[in-house]
Amino acid sequence: MIANLLTIVLILTGMVFFAAGTAGLLRFPDVYSRLHALTKADNVGLGLVVLGLMLQAGGPADVVKLLLVWVLVLGAGTTAAHMVAQRTWTHGEFESDR
Repeated sequence: MIANLLTIVLILTGMVFFAAGTAGLLRFPDVYSRLHALTKADNVGLGLVVLGLMLQAGGPADVVKLLLVWVLVLGAGTTAAHMVAQRTWTHGEFESDR
C-alpha cells in the first residue's frame, strides 16, 4: 500500500518536472536557456519516474534495466544538448529564434 502511494507520488512529481521543462522550452528567450531548462528538468523528471517504477519492479534485474535506461537517456540528452549548443555557438541563433 505504501509502495503504491509512493510510486504515484514519485511519478506525478516526475510529470511536474517534465511539464516545467516543456514550459521552459516554450517560454525562455534563447537556445541556451531552453537547453538548460529542458535537460535539467527532464533528467530529474525521468529520475523520479524511474525511482517510482523501481518500487514496482519484479526483481533486481528489472531495477538494473530501469537504471540502465535512465543512464542511457542521461547520456543521450547530454550529447544532444551539447551538439545543439555547439551548433548555436558556431553558427549563431537558429532561424526560428529570430
